[in-house]
Amino acid sequence: MELPWLGEHCSERSCKQLDFLPLKCDACGEVFCKDHIRYDDHKCSSAYKKNVQVPVCPLCNTPIPVQRGEIPDIVVGAHIDKDCKYNPAQQKQKIFTNKCTKPGCKRKEMMKVVCEQCGSSFCIKHRHPLDHDCRGSSQPISKAG
Repeated sequence: MELPWLGEHCSERSCKQLDFLPLKCDACGEVFCKDHIRYDDHKCSSAYKKNVQVPVCPLCNTPIPVQRGEIPDIVVGAHIDKDCKYNPAQQKQKIFTNKCTKPGCKRKEMMKVVCEQCGSSFCIKHRHPLDHDCRGSSQPISKAG
């Protein structure tokens, strides 16, 4: 022991190791070595003050407040039964809802593709006036010829 005045002894009863870089528990304020600094490692009696976790509803992803002494699973279960805003229909909304109006085509697009001449909605394959036999306006369809 060359420098006994440096460092501090671990507060864990079974350890008492002299540590030159001791760590102070932010819950109970005692000094511990690196092996006993976690709340569980030194059985911290004040861990409940700092070790707070908020459960999240698995359906609607809303944080559920839990009072001290309540079991989180029971509180989340009660939320699901009463207050949950989960809408199963919202999960299964159709993305491809814009149906092509060309006769015989059954394709649907995610975004509406509207012909500038006739104003009808088409799929990507039939979006150009020449591809859907457009009869919208009397202007020439192409600028060539």
